[in-house]
Amino acid sequence: MPASSTIKQVVSAQRDLLIAWLINHAYPLWAQQGIDARNGGFMELLDQQGKGIAKSRRSRIHPRQIFCFAMAKQFGWHGDVKRIIRRGMDYFVKYYRHEDGFYRTLCDADGMTLDDRVFLYDQSFALLAMAYASSALDTRAEFEPLALTLLGSIQRQLNAHENKLIFNDFRNGRRESNPYMHLLEACFTWQKISTHSAWSTLVEELTELAMTKFIQSRNGVLLEFFTDDWQPAPGLAGRIVEPGHQFEWAWLLLRCNGNDAQCRDAALRLIYIGEQHGIRNNVAINTLLDDFSIHDANARLWPQTERIKAAVLAAQITGEDQYWSMTYKAVTGLMPYLNTTVPGLWFDLQLPDGSFVNEPSPASSFYHLVAAILQLDEGLKSFSA
Repeated sequence: MPASSTIKQVVSAQRDLLIAWLINHAYPLWAQQGIDARNGGFMELLDQQGKGIAKSRRSRIHPRQIFCFAMAKQFGWHGDVKRIIRRGMDYFVKYYRHEDGFYRTLCDADGMTLDDRVFLYDQSFALLAMAYASSALDTRAEFEPLALTLLGSIQRQLNAHENKLIFNDFRNGRRESNPYMHLLEACFTWQKISTHSAWSTLVEELTELAMTKFIQSRNGVLLEFFTDDWQPAPGLAGRIVEPGHQFEWAWLLLRCNGNDAQCRDAALRLIYIGEQHGIRNNVAINTLLDDFSIHDANARLWPQTERIKAAVLAAQITGEDQYWSMTYKAVTGLMPYLNTTVPGLWFDLQLPDGSFVNEPSPASSFYHLVAAILQLDEGLKSFSA
């Protein structure tokens, strides 16, 4: 770990490597091979030779890729971003949008419906896509009415069931906190670009839900699975703790309400839990139990990116060097995931012995990578100001 006097230079060098990887390899590869030339839809997977795999496409893939390409110019990539986003949004709305305004969960490559169910998780990402598309294309007048219509439908469902049973999310007798995290992310994104009060209202409500229901007062941990009245789910499910989500929720809470002392303390506690208990061999592992024992020692890519985001934002808000040191370690842990034969791809899963599973790169991880690099870049610029 570098000394505090040199931490800025070391992390800045890491940031430069990651942005160069984005510009020179990831964006060109995913723009060429990760987009269906016939219809503008986004591929679910690229194999380790960099070729698209014919596969059904989850709803969430398209909003996530739209976010990635909406950020491309900010990093300095000069591809045809507007065309990519426009075609991607047109494909997504055409094939995934129900007549009632909700978005179905799964279609094949040609847009044929494979799973017509509606999940809050997918609605959250639809809102996120509309926000970033409206900014990238300068078309807020087009997308905000669609987004507000969808938000209104979501709120009616939430209010009708008192934040309990909505959509098809209630499965196997339990609910999940994760969809609400992404709904909070989407609403906060809209809040930054819109004057409509609906966005800030739901940001406040979702922040309160996380603070009072998801985060446990006895130890500060955030749980994953609940009953329909937001009690921890019975059995093993109610004890699951994901280090990646400790970091991701911490990052969101700091973004949304970092000036509130109670919220900030809760977020920093989540970071502490993730860092103290969820790191093995300098990578964030998949799951713990609520007593902090290891449940799954494998380590997917996305928790590494959330560790970076949380560390950087905590460093910005607190000014404490420990979080820049954490950032350095988190980026160091991420880098081997990007060491693929074809640059611009990634490995999704690291085993406890440090080896990687040789399998296709999921497009869904690009969203996590871009978001982490963006937060790293913004944090360093703030640190330098």
